[in-house]
Parts: sequence; C-alpha cells; structure tokens
Amino acid sequence: MVVDVVVQTSVVREHNALINRRAVKRTRHMLAWWMWWVVMTLQVQSSGPPQLISDALIQSVQQQYGVEAERQLLQWKQLLQEAWGAPINHQLEVVNGYFNRQVQFTSDASHWADEDYWATPLETLGTAGGDCEDFVIAKYFSLLQLGIPLERLRITYVKALSLNQAHMVLAYYPSANAEPLILDNLTDHIQRASLRRDLSLVYSFNGAGMWLERMQGGSIKVGDPNRLSMWSELMARMKAQGLGQFLVLP
Repeated sequence: MVVDVVVQTSVVREHNALINRRAVKRTRHMLAWWMWWVVMTLQVQSSGPPQLISDALIQSVQQQYGVEAERQLLQWKQLLQEAWGAPINHQLEVVNGYFNRQVQFTSDASHWADEDYWATPLETLGTAGGDCEDFVIAKYFSLLQLGIPLERLRITYVKALSLNQAHMVLAYYPSANAEPLILDNLTDHIQRASLRRDLSLVYSFNGAGMWLERMQGGSIKVGDPNRLSMWSELMARMKAQGLGQFLVLP
C-alpha cells in the first residue's frame, strides 16, 4: 500500500512538472511572438514614409495656387502616411483612385497653353487638372515613395483603341517576367494588361530605362529615359519646386 502511494505521488509530481514545463514553453513562445510584433511595429513606424511634403512646401503651394491647393497637398501627404506599409495591392488601389478622383482631366492645350506638357505632381494637384501623362507621373512618384521598387513600375505609352488616340498608363509588374497590372485614369478598376483589350502597348520607361513593347508580349530595353527631353525637363522642374527628394528612392 505504501509503495502504491509513493508511486502515485511520483506520477503526480512528474505530471505536474510536465504541465509546468509546457506552460513555461507556451509562455516563452507567446513572449517571443509579442517581442517580434513590437519590433516589427517599431520598424514600420521608424521607417515610415519620408517627410517629403514640408510645411514650407505647403505654404509655397498655398501662396502660388490658393487654399484649395493647400488642402490637396495635405490630403496627398496623409495618403502617403496612411498607405505606408500596407499590402501592395491596397497601395495601388488607393493611389490610383485618389488621383482619379482629385484631378480633372483636361488637355495640355487648354490647361497649359502647350501642345504637350508633363506636369509635376505639385502642378497637377495645385491646379487640380491634367491629362493622362500627369495622372501617371503623380501615381508613379507616389508609389515609389511608398516603397514599391523602381523596377516594378513603368510609365507606359499605349494606343487607346476605343478612342483611336495615344494614351499613357502606369504599369505595375508583380515580378520581373509577370504580366503587368494597369493603372489608368480612365478607370478605377486595376486589371491585367491582357484584359485591357482596348489598349495596345507601344513603349515604356522608368527612371532606369526605356523598353519597346512587343505585340506578342515581353519587351526589349532600348535605352535611357534621359533621352526623353520631356522627362529631363520634368526632373528639373521637380527639383526647382522643392520635390527633389521624390527623386531619391526610399
């Protein structure tokens, strides 16, 4: 009888010890997960979007374009802050939708008294108007500052078949050889290029290169974007307007 009691007591002790070890192990796992979550949260907060839109820049816009333009710039700043760290598809959607709503399409001839003018994001938001190139330029630089790699974005010239005219869209490539997604001022709906049968791709470029688009898919790199005088002029105006930091990738 005494032996049975001793055995039972030993078994109970081992069982309790096992429970305690498991509890300690669970606690350690939970603590490790919590510490990881804190570190990641602090990293996101500390590496948030660069403060590109300064108070001085906002004041300059207000003096040049008025109070409404100041409001537009503050909304743009808020958009970059809120979209930072979000999933890429969400970033694409909010940036595409934001500029499609905030900017009214107007031709360069009526807006700038120029046959072809590539406006900076400051000019586009300041005047709340622009043509397809201006929509794309604003979206391009916004997404770059949200952390999307340069090689994933291309400003793309197309022919809008339904309109029978030249058009510009922004293409996002999920991976190097993937089919791009198309961001377009004509629609808030982002679709794969193959589903945009109303568009015929011609050529594309970004800050690193230019590509000739082929009808059968794929593209051929053909040079440097600085060959485009409109692009070089755009870069110079962005620097002059205080947007030079937008040209530095985060």
